[in-house]
Amino acid sequence: MLKFFKDWMLPIAMLAGALTYPWVSRLAFLTPYLIFAMLLFTFSKIEPGDIRLRREHVWLLLVQLMGSGGLYLLLRPVDRIIASGALLCLLTPTAASAPVVTGMLGGDVGFLTSYVILCNVTVAPVAPVYFSLIGIYGSENLPFVQALLYVCKRVFTLLLLPLFTAFAIRRFAPGLRRIMVSVPRMSFYLWAFSLFIVTSVTVRFLIEHGGENPRTVVGLLLVSLVLCVAQFLIGRCIGRRYGDPISSGQGLGQKNTILAIWMAQTYLHPLTAVAPSGYILWQNIINSYQLWRHGKRKN
Repeated sequence: MLKFFKDWMLPIAMLAGALTYPWVSRLAFLTPYLIFAMLLFTFSKIEPGDIRLRREHVWLLLVQLMGSGGLYLLLRPVDRIIASGALLCLLTPTAASAPVVTGMLGGDVGFLTSYVILCNVTVAPVAPVYFSLIGIYGSENLPFVQALLYVCKRVFTLLLLPLFTAFAIRRFAPGLRRIMVSVPRMSFYLWAFSLFIVTSVTVRFLIEHGGENPRTVVGLLLVSLVLCVAQFLIGRCIGRRYGDPISSGQGLGQKNTILAIWMAQTYLHPLTAVAPSGYILWQNIINSYQLWRHGKRKN
């Protein structure tokens, strides 16, 4: 029973969030704090010297940075909101819980932990540039520099503060760090709880606003499905050339969708949040299947 719950924790959390959305969605204010906590626990497990660039990292980053901008330009003539959703699905950095899932699948946790940091730190300055060029929702006439600073202030605080905090704990409170490291699955549990909340917020959002533009909503869901499957496959193809398809597949395919929804609702058209919301469903179906398949192979 315990094994079943562990393997299916993610879909259970999503189902519970969907069924209890009228009440659980009120906990949405906890999302930034949960993101901070997930990153803090992830970053506490690494040494500063472990942050090093590998050849695979470069290819994965190029897919995210170049692919997101190119895909936006390709889809913008069709629908600007769908194009923004596609950009988010590609540009969003790797989830903090990805190293945990990678470890459960037998991948290289050190490789992916380094990529989580590298990816988040790289996307932090790129995201404001992209959002400023697209036009922050409700602030179309905001000057470029002001828009850049507007987004940087929030993205940098959310992504880099946990990193500096983790290094400070390592230096000045090693006992606290030992306690944090002793619970290696904490990031995974925090992520499951975050999915519980985010799913409820997403269901409430779709019920309240999904009927406003059904064509765009369907387009965003289809785009997120295609990009989710594509990124897992592309990541595995890149990793297979270097002997580790699992880690690269998770690095490119498993996104910090909670952060993506937050960015969509804060800086883009609110309906754009449908794309990362759909991505939550698709990536966790894939993750649950991978965990089930890996457990079956081990048994």
